[in-house]
Amino acid sequence: MTKNNIFFWACDYSRKTGEGNLARKFILENFKNKKKQYKNIKIICLQSKNFTNHKYISPFIGIFNCWKYHLKGNHVGYLNYLPMWNFLIFLLLPASTILGPITGGALYSKKNFTNFFIRRFFFPIFYKISEIILLAKFKRKFIFSTDLLKKNLSKKLINNSEFNYVLKNFSFKKRRKKDIDFLIYYKKNNNKLSFFNYKLVKNLAELNFKIFIVGDNLYINKVKNLGFLSRKKLTNFQERSRYTISSDENIYSLFVIECLENHVKILINKRYIKKVKFLRQFFIDINNPKFNYTK
Repeated sequence: MTKNNIFFWACDYSRKTGEGNLARKFILENFKNKKKQYKNIKIICLQSKNFTNHKYISPFIGIFNCWKYHLKGNHVGYLNYLPMWNFLIFLLLPASTILGPITGGALYSKKNFTNFFIRRFFFPIFYKISEIILLAKFKRKFIFSTDLLKKNLSKKLINNSEFNYVLKNFSFKKRRKKDIDFLIYYKKNNNKLSFFNYKLVKNLAELNFKIFIVGDNLYINKVKNLGFLSRKKLTNFQERSRYTISSDENIYSLFVIECLENHVKILINKRYIKKVKFLRQFFIDINNPKFNYTK
């Protein structure tokens, strides 16, 4: 590298999404105080909402941009969308690319057969191909947003990686008065939808709990949809909320972590309670006979 410029590609750099905020967290914690090392730090992201900005298309536009700036002698980084199953991203990026947090989960539901079949039989193969490429090509320590993929990785890659990046620099914020019963994140995603507890939300709504939904609209009577909120507005609602419901395919999602920081308790299915390793006292097993949400 002949220049001290660094160009980061982000498929999503919004303050209103988990992927966007995870990318911002990575930049803030790793490069904010390193401006002296780099003359110029620039984030490149498509702002258009058309099909070219879809998560399966924009990564390859990002790869092109990384090569463009790399060949001009600049440092380059790729922030997101960076799932472990997409080995083509790792294969096609320049070997010197700084990689953002690698994402992906090992949990999947049988409710959607096609989704289940692909994740159950093809993803493990894709994980292994990605691992071979990572270890052979990138001479650096790898960062994973969670530890959900750990059981699919070799000991060599595990020893050369940092896990649960979403928990890094976790700290409690000042407690505020709670006037919202439930703040729930809802996302229209095949795998996430398979784990979403519609019945529980509907029951809570019928019991007249004050429920707010962030993200995509959830069409259940008596719940209020807030849409996608800015980080500042979302934090305000998290500070005011008593409970949320865990996204079982990713217990420690960025949304849940931010809820925990704001003293929000998490309702979780008994099937996944054993996976809770951090701040156990904030998680409530909804299947426990001692827990009666009607009260």
